Amino acid sequence: MKYQTGKTGRIFVAKFEDGDNPLIELTELAKKETIHSAVFWLIGGLKEGKFVVGPEDDSLPPRPIWREIKGNNEILGIGTIFWHNDEPKVHLHGVYGREDSVKMGCLRENPEVFLVLESIIMEITDVKVTREIDDKSKMILMKV
Repeated sequence: MKYQTGKTGRIFVAKFEDGDNPLIELTELAKKETIHSAVFWLIGGLKEGKFVVGPEDDSLPPRPIWREIKGNNEILGIGTIFWHNDEPKVHLHGVYGREDSVKMGCLRENPEVFLVLESIIMEITDVKVTREIDDKSKMILMKV
């Protein structure tokens, strides 16, 4: 394990509205406010999106298993923001549910807010954490 000790920076309270793409909005907020390291929480609704529920097996690079959010779903999520080169990268895992169906995974493509999605974004200062391409997985992973 590798780690660094940081401090809490600014705290942002955000409300995403119906139709917003939270991955794009979080990326744009990180650019606008120059947030280089952060943790965030989400609570609210999504009406569509694609997420990964794990790799097919233990081989590298991993082959993802994709699932879709169809119709309005509740979401409870947690994620991080760290930069890869000159761009913030959002990594978000969430629980998505409607009626008796609940799924969990890494939200990756085309999420769309249903009605409202609330977020608290907590900036982390005094750390040097980035995202870089990992040779084994071919994925952009956190580097401490």
